[in-house]
Amino acid sequence: MITCGGDIMNYYEEIKNELIENEIYKKAKDYSKNKSDLMHYYNVGKLLVDAQGGEERAKYGDGLIKEYSRRLTNELGKGYSAQNLKNMRKFHIFVKKGQTVSVQSLSWSHYVEILSLNDFNEINYYIDISINNNLGVRQLREKIKNKEYQRLDNNTKNKLIKKEETIISDFIKNPIVIKNNLNIEIISEKYLKELILNDIEDFMRELGTGFCFIGSEYKIKLGNTYNYIDLLLFNYIYNAFVVVELKVTELKKEHIGQIMLYMNYVDKHIKSINHDKTIGIIICKRDNKLVLEYSSDSRIFSSEFVLV
Repeated sequence: MITCGGDIMNYYEEIKNELIENEIYKKAKDYSKNKSDLMHYYNVGKLLVDAQGGEERAKYGDGLIKEYSRRLTNELGKGYSAQNLKNMRKFHIFVKKGQTVSVQSLSWSHYVEILSLNDFNEINYYIDISINNNLGVRQLREKIKNKEYQRLDNNTKNKLIKKEETIISDFIKNPIVIKNNLNIEIISEKYLKELILNDIEDFMRELGTGFCFIGSEYKIKLGNTYNYIDLLLFNYIYNAFVVVELKVTELKKEHIGQIMLYMNYVDKHIKSINHDKTIGIIICKRDNKLVLEYSSDSRIFSSEFVLV
């Protein structure tokens, strides 16, 4: 067990007082308890860093935090595990590095999920999408678990770091994660579509922000023949229709021709003069960069899918 000297005990008493004050404040002013959490946990984090002799030394030995956790738990009850105290310490370091904290949009529980990460660019990505999409903690946790940031193109990551303008295709993940809620083992285009429609909102979130569902098996007439677009979406941020075709094989050149036909139809017969040109996304079992490279239309994108 660690023996606490005078200075260490002073830090402990300050930490305890911060946590007690936070508990009292939350009970008295419930409407602003999130602001209280973030402010007091930041202060506790600073005290923990100071008690350990500075930021560099705080990265290592956690014996002091374990001792503080034991004492706080004995005196104040649950909620002050060593991991929680480490999160407070990391939160202080995170804010000190100039990272923005959103008191209105994100709770302490959001930050606990985000602070499990080490890359500050990745942390900022999840903060931004949590705020912009009003994500709950469970949704945020799912995105981190599915490694959404890692599945972005490197060019997109650089745009986000430099705060450059993005386009609709930047946020199409590769691979696209599709939940296999039906436990289907042998996949066909019909079943793949069924899995997607079973949770269409989750699928659209995988594609990015701002997607709206128009229809599946969307019927169009080409001459005397009816054709069916697998999924027709609209993105209100980029003001464009999006044609999605599903393939359970490797991407082939005939798939490019098919989706171009559908995109041109939408541009001619469905979109208005105020809409941007339709884009196409092919979700396939295996990508083929050469097929896309020699495609004549830069509005067509592809991504592999994986079932989870």
